[in-house]
Amino acid sequence: MKPLMSLLGSGLVVLFLAGCGDGGGGGSGGAAVSTDAAVKGGAGAAPLVVAVIPKGTIHEFWRSIEGGARKAEAELNAAGTKVQVIWKGPLREDDRDNQIQVIENFTARRVSGMVLAPLDSQALVKPVETATGAGIPVVIIDSDLKTEKYVSFVSTDNFRGGQMGGEHLAKLIGGKGNVILLRYAVGSASTEAREAGFLDAIKKFPDIKLISSDQYAGATRETSYQASQNLLNRFGREVNGVFSPCEPVCVGMAKALRDLGLAGGKVKMVGFDTGAQSVADLAAGDLQGLVVQNPFRMGYEGVMTLVKSLRHEMVPKRLDTGVTLVTRDNMEQPEIKDLLHPPLDKYLK
Repeated sequence: MKPLMSLLGSGLVVLFLAGCGDGGGGGSGGAAVSTDAAVKGGAGAAPLVVAVIPKGTIHEFWRSIEGGARKAEAELNAAGTKVQVIWKGPLREDDRDNQIQVIENFTARRVSGMVLAPLDSQALVKPVETATGAGIPVVIIDSDLKTEKYVSFVSTDNFRGGQMGGEHLAKLIGGKGNVILLRYAVGSASTEAREAGFLDAIKKFPDIKLISSDQYAGATRETSYQASQNLLNRFGREVNGVFSPCEPVCVGMAKALRDLGLAGGKVKMVGFDTGAQSVADLAAGDLQGLVVQNPFRMGYEGVMTLVKSLRHEMVPKRLDTGVTLVTRDNMEQPEIKDLLHPPLDKYLK
């Protein structure tokens, strides 16, 4: 394999792309710079341009991703490596064409590299391979991509997270009863892995019946709420437990349960990911468990891994950023509170 810097030639560009979560859109940034000068922080060197591109910019998950990326930016600059992070992505997490266009635009600008949470595991393969073929390294975060042509994959073990959710829900309903899996969206590798992990855990309990697992919530809280209402209108009298694989699905389902008088533990619910509303629902007893990632660390490690690769340092092909089960019983523990409330105000302005 050629060293990345020899592939870059005189241009050094870092592109950061991110995958079910909230962040701010927009951003613009600098021209390509000398690789060696930028990495070594030579006098007068222009910064490495790191484009951070999430799946969407609505949900709170992405604010944590951006916060971690901004922390990495600050630390690298303080240590003498000039870095400029650009945060730009589609508004909604179902806008594949927009995310592809963002990647293509940054490729044409010859940014220093990319850190990407692909919106679709297949549709984003070609633009990513085009970028890497042009000598622009890519780090994938959050959600997998069906190619090996990237520097590293920095993410949660989403399958294991889904298993944890299934095991906890089974415990909540005493190992028997009827459960619903409300899926997120076709092509989202991260949530598909969580859903698969949940199903793997549930099948180990012969007295648990899966009464619905083929419905999709869509990309927003509003579409999730409508899908949840439809499911509960059909199964509300017989369902004992529900699993929601990401934040918008979790919020929509919790609201639908409340509206039908099924919240507060009447129907047990386990969700995935944090957000102000999900944490409030957990504290109120409308959620009985949240499987929590560490998106702040994901954004941080994504940028750091990319810059290390530009320095010719060895980086892992896969970096697991961890997953934790949060309940009302442990949510006030210091380490859990740090996950639920990362220091965003310090890094996002």
